[in-house]
Amino acid sequence: MGWHLDGRVSAVVGTHRHVQTADERVLPQGTAYITDIGMTGPIDSVIGVDKDLILQKFISQMPVRFEPAKGPAAVHGVVITVDPESGRASGIQRLRVVV
Repeated sequence: MGWHLDGRVSAVVGTHRHVQTADERVLPQGTAYITDIGMTGPIDSVIGVDKDLILQKFISQMPVRFEPAKGPAAVHGVVITVDPESGRASGIQRLRVVV
């Protein structure tokens, strides 16, 4: 999608609530792009779910009720610099804040 929209939009950012990818870049026609900006949520988890429940499900192969993990959380995202006149991106930087 990034290549399809390059030069027609300022940015294409994808996410699938997993691990932030390190493929951020500005494409040749000025579109900032990253495949996955990453997850926002508990860092000691499996995509936000209590890791012990995920391990129990994996080992037993039986259904378990997912509960959100507790503890420190991270916010992932990107900061994109865009020229206000042309609408083209001049920079993209990954962001990770642990709270």
